Amino acid sequence: MRILESVTEEIRKDLFTDAFAFRPLPPLGDGNALVRHAPWGLGRYTRWLPHALVTAFTALVAMGTLAERPSMSGLVLTLFVAVPLVTTLLRPVGAWWLSIGAVFVTAVIFGGGLWTPGGFVSHLAVMVLVTLRTRPRLAAEMWLITVAFQAFVSVAHGTGLHNDVFEMSMVFGVVLFVTAAVRAMRESKQQVAEQVAVTQVERSRRTVLEERTTIARELHDVVAHHMSVVAIQAEAAPYRVQDTPPELAAAFATIRENAVAALTELRRVLGVVRSENPDAFAAPEAPQPTLDDLDALLANVRSAGLTAERITTGSVRPLPQGVELSAYRIVQEALSNVLRHAPGATARVELSYVLGGLGLRIVNGRPDRLAKPSPGAGHGVLGMRERVAMLGGEMTAEPTADGGYEVVAFLPVAPGEAAA
Repeated sequence: MRILESVTEEIRKDLFTDAFAFRPLPPLGDGNALVRHAPWGLGRYTRWLPHALVTAFTALVAMGTLAERPSMSGLVLTLFVAVPLVTTLLRPVGAWWLSIGAVFVTAVIFGGGLWTPGGFVSHLAVMVLVTLRTRPRLAAEMWLITVAFQAFVSVAHGTGLHNDVFEMSMVFGVVLFVTAAVRAMRESKQQVAEQVAVTQVERSRRTVLEERTTIARELHDVVAHHMSVVAIQAEAAPYRVQDTPPELAAAFATIRENAVAALTELRRVLGVVRSENPDAFAAPEAPQPTLDDLDALLANVRSAGLTAERITTGSVRPLPQGVELSAYRIVQEALSNVLRHAPGATARVELSYVLGGLGLRIVNGRPDRLAKPSPGAGHGVLGMRERVAMLGGEMTAEPTADGGYEVVAFLPVAPGEAAA
């Protein structure tokens, strides 16, 4: 009993409550494939293609009905056929009720059969359009009421439940089932596409956060080294000068205390970062790589089968540890991408020492075979951009004209900034 009450309540909400509410069919959006690929700048007109199709179909059904019965009654019947179809563009549920009413008027008042050709096509088209525009369960509700309506009219005419009633009911049921299935598949594809887009954004965001965490871990050693030097020099400075004034000794003591406090806070923050992934750095005491380690890196990728060369221009000089560390990681990630996404290609690493900083260019040629799909494709570039942005530099990463790929970055170095 409760199930029947629930079904009745749902039918009342779907087909009776605000049945003639104004729900216009919106035009196609900018993301629709038809609008995007419309030729000759016809995109703004393509937006209204569904409305045009419904109007054209209504005109065809109306002309067919009027040609079948070229009289005043035929004109009235044509209106009964055409009005519900056009109404689906504005009031879909109300259009279905108009169609039911039109069939009733045709069958009872005009004394014709239960379904005229035009009435059958019109009612079926109305139900299909309503199913496409509303929730799928309305298809089942409309089918049930249509079947009950057919049975009522057949009994009222005294013809009984003959085979035509069952045949028409089967036709309506099959068409509505296919329509509802197509709509459900379309909605599922849209939901999957939206979920993929959200997942891609979240993956990119997570990659950026992971890269920032890695940068924080790596730069800890650089910053800690400088702060340790400051603390040691501040502690030793008073002993290098005879008769150090008390004010100067107190100033050096304050500098040392602040440096030690900064080191303590830095270690505390680093402990929080490392606690989320304690295995990220198996040997935290190991020195961070610099550009002097590039030869070892190139030897490593050559052993993996990549033909790589290094070209250095300009006056080679020591750079700040943060710059050298970021440059090494950018080259490392770029070469890893070549191994992963361009099998069989050759790579070249170019380092340009200029007055304002360091220029990097890692370029590879066309691969000689297809690469295996990689779920993290493109995320290494995000990490490289983070490192470049941290230093206030610029970077581009794009395909080359010969089918390869290149990463170009510039890491600025202030004129007075030098390696520690």
